[in-house]
Amino acid sequence: MDTQLGGKQRLPMERLVRLVAVLHQAGRHGVAATNLAEIAGFDGEDTISQLGREFRHLRALGWQIDNVGGEGNHGIYRMVTVDNRIAVKLTPEQQAALLRAVLLVNRDDLVERLGLPASERPADVITAVPGDGDQAMSTVSEALRLGCILRFRYAGSLRTVHPESARTQNGTWYLRGHEDGSDVVKSFVISRMSEVAADATTPAVRLETSRHPGLNPMSWEIDPPVEVTLRAPAEFAPDVRRWLGAPASEREAGNDIELTYVVTHRAALRSRIYELGPRVQVLGPDEIRTELLDELAFMAGE
Repeated sequence: MDTQLGGKQRLPMERLVRLVAVLHQAGRHGVAATNLAEIAGFDGEDTISQLGREFRHLRALGWQIDNVGGEGNHGIYRMVTVDNRIAVKLTPEQQAALLRAVLLVNRDDLVERLGLPASERPADVITAVPGDGDQAMSTVSEALRLGCILRFRYAGSLRTVHPESARTQNGTWYLRGHEDGSDVVKSFVISRMSEVAADATTPAVRLETSRHPGLNPMSWEIDPPVEVTLRAPAEFAPDVRRWLGAPASEREAGNDIELTYVVTHRAALRSRIYELGPRVQVLGPDEIRTELLDELAFMAGE
């Protein structure tokens, strides 16, 4: 065993195991740097530097750990589950050859498991929809491959959609695309689609790529901007700012703090509100509250 990791030193190894377990449990949402430093048992003024040292050890063992937040205490770290055996058993040249082959067959799911850095991935690599016999998923995959529009019934209405990509999250597959005549990119649960047909005679129109001006997903311009007002007890307001960033405005409301954010990435907002849990309340607007309630109901199987 690498002596840099402590060899037979129990405490350093237990610390690494705790960090891996917490990051694995958090999944794509990630964990705040300050929370990880506390979990690791670090204190003092250089806790983030100590945390960085632990991450260097884990990366050397083949784990992919990315900072999807800000710098220093504002960092949010996410661990991608990669296949460590690739880094251990293959030479760098063999790894490079394998990754090139994976890219050629357009398997972004394997690219992620093998740990190819995002900066090296071609922009047009999309997740392949598994061919498991599901007709809707097969048709979505065909439309993406042909670059044509999709027609299907969803939530009681017939839709004509220009597909952009298919992604899986927590075992559920989603189609991302915009409806004909609209420039708003939406997500559709593929299992809820019916009467799905790919119109090979009509090419799909791809919108301009959404801008990602920063590493923090809350800053990404995915959706039309909307002002969202949150309320949190004063002692939890720092947690809200840490997860969501600096608000556009805030004011005291008795023992609480009301914070207003201009949100351009609703999915990122929802995921971070779930992390905050009962520490925060969503006051409005109603459309955001409805999205949260609908997603929670779906997650609960209602």
